[in-house]
Amino acid sequence: MKNAFENRPAGRRHRVRTDDGVVIEVREWGNPEGPELLLVTGVAQSYLSFVKQYSDPEMQRFRIISFDPRGHGLSDKPFGDGWYQQGKRWSGEVQSVIDALKLRKPVLAGWSLGGRIVRQYLVDYGDAQLSGVAFLSCRPVEVPEVIGAGNAVVQKLDIDDLGSRVEVSLAFLRNCFGVQPSGEEFAFALAYNMVCPFEIRQQIGKWWTEPTISEAALKAVTVPTLIVHGRDDILVLPSAAEITHRLVPHATLSLYDGCGHSVFYEAAERFNAELTTFVDACWDPASDTATQQRRAAAAAG
Repeated sequence: MKNAFENRPAGRRHRVRTDDGVVIEVREWGNPEGPELLLVTGVAQSYLSFVKQYSDPEMQRFRIISFDPRGHGLSDKPFGDGWYQQGKRWSGEVQSVIDALKLRKPVLAGWSLGGRIVRQYLVDYGDAQLSGVAFLSCRPVEVPEVIGAGNAVVQKLDIDDLGSRVEVSLAFLRNCFGVQPSGEEFAFALAYNMVCPFEIRQQIGKWWTEPTISEAALKAVTVPTLIVHGRDDILVLPSAAEITHRLVPHATLSLYDGCGHSVFYEAAERFNAELTTFVDACWDPASDTATQQRRAAAAAG
């Protein structure tokens, strides 16, 4: 079986400092002038999670951007609840990336924790700077009934024991997939999962947003929206996608039979085709030209 992480493109590297001083690891691939797609990953994961997207030759005409959120990958890892339990810090990361890379009007897509970060961006900034949003296997409205049984493995953690940390990481990562990756792919993913300290994972786990706030932000969305979820997801139940769809009724809801929490990895061919169609539909060349003209005028003036 082919290892998806072999011969992966490294991408163009950026280091972006947020307003609160955290330095974020950012990568981009594809056509610098193409339609923009900004991918936000899940807890304990990395931009590496999206290897099947940024490695896809058909998607190279897009400008694809992803980053390691604070506490993850090669981004800064400050300790303390305050760094992870204030929603504006998460949404501020997204805005910092948009500003630093001078993104014109990206499609903002978030998986798992990344979907909550997208939600938080909508709470704090709205959708005026976006051409579309995509929620991937996530619970933008944090109600307990959509939490799947697969999360129970974390309750077995003894944070003072390294063996326990490894065992919980193994079990949690297994639960991220309905269709399991190859042994080499799983080992690679486990390695970058372990880079996120469990102390930080616990701090992130305490972040919670009042559902009425999330609901109001979702009801205010006007840009095209895509909701993707695996029917066999045991971490975030498919009912979470249905809640999001009720709040954003103009959204396209796409459910995947036989897939778990990582549809973009488990069913990459179908997912990439759907995402490509979605980004194309969101991107307005006329609007893009107008944005460039405004920037040129501002620079000249």
